[in-house]
Amino acid sequence: MYAVRAKLLGRLPVRHALQTVFKSSAAAEPFLNGSSSTYVEDMYESWRQDPSSVHKSWQIFFSRTEGGAGPGEAHVSAPNMPVYPMFAPSAPVPTSEAATGDAIQSSRAGQSMILKHHNFQRLLRSYQSSGHHVAKLDPLGIGAADLDLTVPDILKLEYYNFTKQDMDQYFQLPKYTYLGGDERELTLRETITRLERIYCGSIGTEFMHIHNPAAREYMRKWVEKPGISNMTSEEKRILLARLVRSTRFEEYLAKKWPSEKRFGLEGCEVLIPAMKQIIDIANSRGWIVFVIGMPHRGRLNVLANVCRKELEKLFNQFNPDLTPEDEGSGDVKYHLGMYHRRTNHLTNKEVELSVVANPSHLEAVNPVVCGKVRATQFFNGDSEGKKTMAILLHGDAAYSGQGVVYETMHLSDLPNYTTGGTIHIVVNNQVGFTTDPRFSRSSPYCTDVAKVVNAPILHVNADDPEAVMHVCNVAANWRADWGKDVVIDLVCYRRNGHNEADEPSFTQPLMYKRIRELPNVLNKYSAQLLAEGAVSQADIDEEIASFDKIMNDAYKKSTAITKMKLTDWLDSPWDHFFECDANKVPILRETPPTGASDSVLKIIAETFSADPPIKVHPGIKRILKGRKKMAEAREADWALGEALAFGSLLMEGYHVRLSGQDVERGTFSHRHHVLHDQDIDGKVYNPLQNLSSSQQKYSVSNSSLSEFGVLGFELGFSQHNPNSLVCWEAQFGDFFNTAQPIIDQFISSGQDKWYRQSNLVMLLPHGMEGMGPEHSSARMERFLQMCNDDEDSKYEGVSSDQQLWDCNWQIMNLTTPANMFHALRRQMHMNFRKPLVIFTPKSLLRHPLARSSFDDMIPGTSFKPIIPESHDVTKTKKLILCSGKVYYDLYEERAKRGMEEDIAITRIEQLHPFPHSLVDEELKRYPQGTQISWVQEEHKNAGSWANIKPRVENHLTSEQHFGYIGRGPAASAATGNKKLHKTEYKKLMDDSFAL
Repeated sequence: MYAVRAKLLGRLPVRHALQTVFKSSAAAEPFLNGSSSTYVEDMYESWRQDPSSVHKSWQIFFSRTEGGAGPGEAHVSAPNMPVYPMFAPSAPVPTSEAATGDAIQSSRAGQSMILKHHNFQRLLRSYQSSGHHVAKLDPLGIGAADLDLTVPDILKLEYYNFTKQDMDQYFQLPKYTYLGGDERELTLRETITRLERIYCGSIGTEFMHIHNPAAREYMRKWVEKPGISNMTSEEKRILLARLVRSTRFEEYLAKKWPSEKRFGLEGCEVLIPAMKQIIDIANSRGWIVFVIGMPHRGRLNVLANVCRKELEKLFNQFNPDLTPEDEGSGDVKYHLGMYHRRTNHLTNKEVELSVVANPSHLEAVNPVVCGKVRATQFFNGDSEGKKTMAILLHGDAAYSGQGVVYETMHLSDLPNYTTGGTIHIVVNNQVGFTTDPRFSRSSPYCTDVAKVVNAPILHVNADDPEAVMHVCNVAANWRADWGKDVVIDLVCYRRNGHNEADEPSFTQPLMYKRIRELPNVLNKYSAQLLAEGAVSQADIDEEIASFDKIMNDAYKKSTAITKMKLTDWLDSPWDHFFECDANKVPILRETPPTGASDSVLKIIAETFSADPPIKVHPGIKRILKGRKKMAEAREADWALGEALAFGSLLMEGYHVRLSGQDVERGTFSHRHHVLHDQDIDGKVYNPLQNLSSSQQKYSVSNSSLSEFGVLGFELGFSQHNPNSLVCWEAQFGDFFNTAQPIIDQFISSGQDKWYRQSNLVMLLPHGMEGMGPEHSSARMERFLQMCNDDEDSKYEGVSSDQQLWDCNWQIMNLTTPANMFHALRRQMHMNFRKPLVIFTPKSLLRHPLARSSFDDMIPGTSFKPIIPESHDVTKTKKLILCSGKVYYDLYEERAKRGMEEDIAITRIEQLHPFPHSLVDEELKRYPQGTQISWVQEEHKNAGSWANIKPRVENHLTSEQHFGYIGRGPAASAATGNKKLHKTEYKKLMDDSFAL
């Protein structure tokens, strides 16, 4: 986009080259000062296409620069240099001293006029780049959206030395503006009038930061072209009708339920027509599916008037006496989502609208929405993002303050995360709860974060509905034509406090004094249309009466409803997935064995270990050779066990997606699912994508260095379609905590709150191996604390499948590749979906004992929630229960001490749901006097001890005692001192084998 001719600027980008050439001569060429580097760049691009499209002085400047002129030499005004014919003819060659003086005077006049034309063009560019700073964006008229009430110098006429006499002078318009329409020249006065209207009125546009010249040209066309924002009478009537619905809806709720929190939209009622306008434009251009993420403010209005949720079901949420008909705790009404398919009456095309359920954690839903959109595009074959789009709504304080905004936007152009652009709408209240924006952000605008992805930003006064419609047109068409993010900043106000019961005048007294004086936007726009003669008062009254009747009728229907259904608020219905009874209640089926045929295992193992059709690193050759030996021995290590699970699911038609930091190779260099050619950059080979011509797609991708954003994205992907295994792996297990809101608010509790299932798998490398506090523990205690089972119950008579059905998620700390294989495959073979958290090993990835035979993965085999001691236990003096990698430490130490007969070791692989019946059965195998201990490598206040203790004790007899062996409590997850680590390890082993 910045490429220039080698002759001109030595193959450097224009902006860098001009800085290099003229760095020492800025004073000699003042027209290069004070304007954006993109100004000269665009002028140069215009000159290249058509030299006559720029002023003569620019023609000379560029031609001399291309000819090799040095610093300060490109701009030379020769005495006989011609000026524009409209001002003076070319000066003749002087023939006498007097004539010479006249020529000098003429030359000076010509130079002055040239400088005026340079300044005229600089003035144009200054409005394009900075006009938004003085745009009339605040509907209250008391502040500035950029927090600065001063006028930039570059928007003042005196900055360019223009005088009153220049105001009616004509100037030629450059090609990089559409200001004149068909006119190629305008007076300075008319030019300023148009610039003020376009760039300093109710709309303030920011697009000059965009790197691509063609994209800037596109935006200029949409912003500057005369008449482009004009609306027809019919369009105005539609806008008015939508404002009626938006406004009257909030008024109706306020009247019916005056004491209820609803986080109404008063002060930004134009949001509803804005969203509908975006959907209409996009739908007319081929988009069908719209996935919406938003905070609580205005959510009920969006559900009712954008998505057309049945009003009686929405009103039903205000009834405090109704209980849910289905399972789950539910959520407050302004957090709920929904899905609806209907015909768009303006376009006569089908639309699918989904609002994703969201907690009060503002912006947390952003990556979830984008992941859901990506999944929708994948399963619909929409590889270019031409059928499905995301619309994200934000608050001003949250958009500038929440880091997940940045994380999500940085996924927008990554190959395995892009959705082809998101339309962002900021409901800019100009206050965050009670915090003034001057104290909540350091940037001029709340939207400045969007500049990092070159998104155009359209600020608009929300009390000018027609201006809002225009920016919505621009945004929808930008998304359609460029496939990139775009931001609409609706500068508005909040008529009430943070909620309807809040008193905002405590902290914003002047703002709310002004708000109380201000009529709402419906009244303003109605008056405008009445003055224009576009509608009559009878038209307005009829529209209001019609919608009021709709709401009254819906309210009557709602009073007859005796039960509410959580299923009415699903944002991702899985049609035809669940088996249901006659009452449409899902039925639990027994999970079948999860083994795969020997022939399938063989195909996968051979492909996974075969020499690839590219030149790979010698180290990779050694790894493949080792895999080949294992395959021949029908044996799998951790990496092969995982590959067998993925590969077999792919061959069964399930999509598999693995994402996270460094997952292609694996943090510990064990996976190597993407092999790189050593001679050709970018050439790769994915063995698991080459198993069969009929297999499903395998997507494995290194992510950006983000946990919150990427984990949320993968959760959203998993919720769209139950027929995909979606896995996210942390680089180290303890890094998950930067994504804690996704885990707490969505993964662990999503089904209980929103009746929404997910089969997301979290892979968290975990183990105390002397790597210090931040690379040891994945904090399993936190996950176990959020489990929903009852520690005081034995769950007698409850099947393992029923436990899985009832649990909120599965927690595992595995010890064998075979169990890893079955755990992953079980995710897809249950007739329901549950999240799965696996604490994966590090040293076990290459441990010679951590191997599994193919016989443990063939048909008839299944996941083992516990792995009992295999030898005779009749003489056992001590039973050790444990989980995860510590088993191998204990196994080897037991052999070293020759205590196999005295000590038995049983592994609990599935920590939640706790395998009560299997543990009870295992404990009954041992003599009454047997010591029973839980051994863990984590500290006592960490790991699984607190969760395991009451559950095991439920199954002990009065003569049995259950004790703890492990590290003592500590604030830090692990020591960073090698010697201390070894000391702790020795004590752990000594205590474990003490009788």
